[in-house]
Amino acid sequence: MKPRVTVITLGVDDLEVSLRFYRDGLGFPCEGIIGEAFEYGAVAFIPLQPGLRLALWPRTSIGHDTGLSPGPANPTEMTLGHNVATKAEVDAVMAKAIAAGAVIVKPAHETFWGGYSGYFQDPDGHLWEAVWNPQWLD
Repeated sequence: MKPRVTVITLGVDDLEVSLRFYRDGLGFPCEGIIGEAFEYGAVAFIPLQPGLRLALWPRTSIGHDTGLSPGPANPTEMTLGHNVATKAEVDAVMAKAIAAGAVIVKPAHETFWGGYSGYFQDPDGHLWEAVWNPQWLD
C-alpha cells in the first residue's frame, strides 16, 4: 500500500465551535460548513497543504458512518504536528492558539532532542504540537 493521506478527520462535538476555533481563531481558510442538507452530512474542510485537507466532522456522524459507537475521547491517541522554521514561530503559534481559546497542555520549551515545542488542545481536546525541529530545516 502506497501512503496517500488526503484527509485528516477530527471528530468534534460542536461543529460551529470547532469551525470558529480553526477558521476565526487560528486563521485557517475555510468556506464553512457544507452538507447540512443531509442527515449526518454536515462537515467543514480546511485546506492544509497541496493534496491534504483537515475535516471537522461531528463524532456522532463518524459513529453513524462507521457503525461504531463514539466512546470517550482520549487526546493522547494522536497529535497533529505544526512544524515551523524558528523557535520564535513556535511562540507565535502558541500565542495565537491561546487567543483562539486553546488550552495549553505544555508551554513551549527546549526539548531533549534539540528542538523547541509546545502542546495545545482545540475545543474538542485534540492535541496540536507547535514544533521547531532543527533537523528538518529545508
